[in-house]
Amino acid sequence: MNVRRQHISKIAIAAATALGLGALSACSSDSAAAGNSDKFDVVASFYPMAFLAEQIGADHVKVTSLTKPGQEPHDLEISAKQTAQLQESDAVLYLKSLQPAVDEAVTQSGVKTKIDAATLTKLEDHGDVDEHGHEGEEANSEEEEHALDPHIWLDPVKYAEVAKGVGAAFEKADPDNAADYKKNTDALVKKLDDLNTQFTDGLKNTKSRVFFTNHAAFGYLAERYGLTQEAISGLDPESEPSPARIKELQEEAKADGVTTVFYETLVSDKTAKTLASDAGLKTDVLDPLEGITEKSKGDNYLQVMESNLKALQSALGTK
Repeated sequence: MNVRRQHISKIAIAAATALGLGALSACSSDSAAAGNSDKFDVVASFYPMAFLAEQIGADHVKVTSLTKPGQEPHDLEISAKQTAQLQESDAVLYLKSLQPAVDEAVTQSGVKTKIDAATLTKLEDHGDVDEHGHEGEEANSEEEEHALDPHIWLDPVKYAEVAKGVGAAFEKADPDNAADYKKNTDALVKKLDDLNTQFTDGLKNTKSRVFFTNHAAFGYLAERYGLTQEAISGLDPESEPSPARIKELQEEAKADGVTTVFYETLVSDKTAKTLASDAGLKTDVLDPLEGITEKSKGDNYLQVMESNLKALQSALGTK
C-alpha cells in the first residue's frame, strides 16, 4: 500500500538502477517498494525489530530487514539497494544509536512513519561496563550519553513496552487493519509476559548471581532478574579488553563461583575461550539475538530466549 511520499534523488535512482532495481522507480502509487504487493511495507533495521513487525503485522505487512542473517548489526553499512527500499517503504522500524548508518539513512529519508524503538521504553546507562581498564578517566556528558545501553530487547518487559508502541504506530499508519494489529500486539505481549515469568521463576534460586559475557549486551536482563553481568568487552562487541580486565575477571571467577564464560554467535569467540581456558572455566552460548542464523539455538526470538534461560540456569547453578 506504499504511497510515494518523496521523490527519490537522481543519484539514488542511478545507484538503484545499477543494482538492477530500476523497476522500483516505476512502482505504481499503490504498490509496496519490494515485490509490487499491496501490503504495508515495513523496513526493519535488524532482527529484533523485524520480529516485532512480523508478529504484529502478520499477513498485512511485508517486512524487509536491513541487516542480513549472520551479519553483525553494529557494523552495518547501508547499500544503494537498501537506500531505495527505505525510501519506498511505508514505515521504518529501528533502534536509534545501535546502528549509526541506519540512523543517518532514516534521517535523510522521507518515510512518513518512522518508529524509533528507543523512544518506546526507557534506555538506561550501563556505561560502567565500558570503564574497565580506564581508571582515573572521567566520562564527559557526551560520552555518558553514548553509554545508554540499546539492548532493550533482551529484557522481555521492555521488549513488550516496545511492542505496544509499535502496534499503536501500525494502527495509526494503516487504520484499515488496526483491529488486527491490536489483536496481534496483545498476543505478542502475552507471550513476552509469559517469557518474563519463565525467567523470573527460573532464575529465582541459583548458587551464583554472576555471569560472564563476551560483550555487555545483557545489562537489562541482569537488572531485571537480580543478576550481575561481567563483560569481557563493553557495549561494542569488537572492543578489546585490557590485560588488567582479563586478570580482574579471572580473580572474580574464583570469588563469585563463576563456572562459565558465555560467547555469542555473530562475533569471534577467541577472547572468551582464551579467558575460559586460562581460568579453568567452561564456555557456552548466550545469544544476544542480534540475528538468527543456522547456529542459533532456536528459530525465533522466543525460542532463543528460552535457550538462553536454560544456559543461564546451568551456568549459575539452579537450585
